[in-house]
Amino acid sequence: MGRVLVVQNSRSGGPSRVGCWLEDAGHELDVVLAHEGAALPDRLEHDAMIMLGGGYLPGDDDRAPWLAGARRLVGQALAEGVPLLGICLGGQMIAEVAGGEVTGDTGAPENGSVPVTIRPEAAADPLFHGLPPVVPAVEHHKDAVTGLPPGAVWLAETAACPYQAFRVGERAWGVQFHPEVLPARIREWEADGFDPDEVHARAVADEPVSTPIWHAVTLRFAALVAEHEASRAMANPRRSPSRA
Repeated sequence: MGRVLVVQNSRSGGPSRVGCWLEDAGHELDVVLAHEGAALPDRLEHDAMIMLGGGYLPGDDDRAPWLAGARRLVGQALAEGVPLLGICLGGQMIAEVAGGEVTGDTGAPENGSVPVTIRPEAAADPLFHGLPPVVPAVEHHKDAVTGLPPGAVWLAETAACPYQAFRVGERAWGVQFHPEVLPARIREWEADGFDPDEVHARAVADEPVSTPIWHAVTLRFAALVAEHEASRAMANPRRSPSRA
């Protein structure tokens, strides 16, 4: 199956259950701990990429110097149609690289499990079609996408943060929420103005609903990765099936 490059931008921000679901679907993860100084590849030679979250804006190169290389890889994925999923910071990075706008410390912060409204445009989307009208998703942010890239498809929203999910082109998705996060991780987050026990309890209560939804969305992404890997293999029959 395919190889997926996963860029981790913070200590606690690993791929978690999304990574497990992709591995269960037969894909191999190449997790780069960029926040620890691990080098990003010069070029994206994988069959897909996931850009994870972190406490930065996409252009915070002074605080996180690897972000310049991360943006370059996102740009390559967008240009070449490589399946791409950006989560929180990763979604903001996709928006900014594609010509949208990201603003720091804007609007009301969101933390914990939040009801996200699926927009009508999602009915034809490869990942978001057929979802319930409102789905719970874990949030942890105060920065946000404030302008979608030209031609982007707006897929989901909340009142506090309108651009919760969007698609750029045919194979790139940005989400503000965290489909990978289980309630236990919420205990590790600091969020002024929120009761940690209340936030955790709400996420636990929502998990039986949220988990099947984000599992299904992840498996749809996994299918796109497999399709992309197969098309690359047909275009280059000499390419080893174990490498991208």
